[in-house]
Amino acid sequence: MAVCVLVSMVRYRYRVYPTAPQRQVLARVFGCVRVVFNDSLRLRQAAYEAGEKLTDTEIQRRVVTLAKTTPERVWLAEAPSVALVQACNDARRAYRNWFDSLSGRRKGRKIGRPRFRKKANRQSIRLTRNGFSLRGERLYVAKVGELKVRWSRDLPSVPSSVTVVMEPDGRYYASFVVEVADTPLPKVERQVGVDLGLSTFATVAATDGSTEKVENPRHLRKAERRLVHAQKALSRKQKGSANRNKARCRVAVLHRKVRDSRADHAHKTAHRLIRDNQAVHVEDLSIAGLGRTRLAKSVHDAGWGQFLRVLEDKAARFGRTVTKVDRWFPSTQLCSVCGGLGGKKPLSVREWECGCGAVHDRDENAARNILAAGQAATACGDGVSPDVGPAVVGEAGTPRSAA
Repeated sequence: MAVCVLVSMVRYRYRVYPTAPQRQVLARVFGCVRVVFNDSLRLRQAAYEAGEKLTDTEIQRRVVTLAKTTPERVWLAEAPSVALVQACNDARRAYRNWFDSLSGRRKGRKIGRPRFRKKANRQSIRLTRNGFSLRGERLYVAKVGELKVRWSRDLPSVPSSVTVVMEPDGRYYASFVVEVADTPLPKVERQVGVDLGLSTFATVAATDGSTEKVENPRHLRKAERRLVHAQKALSRKQKGSANRNKARCRVAVLHRKVRDSRADHAHKTAHRLIRDNQAVHVEDLSIAGLGRTRLAKSVHDAGWGQFLRVLEDKAARFGRTVTKVDRWFPSTQLCSVCGGLGGKKPLSVREWECGCGAVHDRDENAARNILAAGQAATACGDGVSPDVGPAVVGEAGTPRSAA
């Protein structure tokens, strides 16, 4: 009897150490890929305005095959053809996502017109199996050579593609796409409701009656003073000088540390919640909307979107369930004991007393209500939201003093 094994496509990232000549070759390859991408966008836009229909094969032939024969683009032959083809595919996917967003076939927020790539600090190329190979402890990239890799962990399977990235701080990474078999965890009875916030990153209420508050690390706020000094030093350097490039790298290093710390916190918190609970119920927040308020800096620093994405990915891999409760559900106004609607409260009110005599912590009460609503939605069926009544306004965020 055949056993069906579910697999997930994940990325394994390692740091690579190219030599000085290899860095020069990679810089040329990055430039070639950027030019091909921009040429593809320019050709598609011209064909669209002229009413001409061009196939993907014809666009690739013009911007890669024929371009290599012209004096203006003869240097494209210095880059691996696989990377140039992937740049064409990226431009095609960008246009398709834009049109699908305009027509409504693509869900989520609207996507704007594809933009040309600039010679920014972050550069990358993507290669499929015929453009790279693993040779012992080294990574071979076509036209570049063998790169030294720091193997911090073993690859679980043969990679299908690799993306070579140069970060703004000058570090190089190789990101492999591999297949990993899903490993469902043993079932448990415990479920939790999670209320995300700014004064506290997450308030967790469990079915066993326990509550927990996960502190908000505020990674950017803690590094803000060092960033201010580094950016002021950068602004004083003469443009084009070696000292300005060193100052730019110092700023990029500080941003990298903030980014890595935020990702580490999101992964560890999500892994612990998925490991210890069969189902995790969270509120379907409008993070993009909150990012346009006066609390935008604190919202982005908390990294709610990254945390929710990691939570859903880990739940799919480990056989757990993540339920999103309607964002208009009055989780803060309902009494988790009697179910009475206490009405709107100022955001400065962190504790309140219900008419039934129960005294609630604002965040803990919201987490308990989210837990109950998520359990009700699961009982009704996947994707079904509980009946929460009319939408309630006035729950847009947390006061500035608590951010």
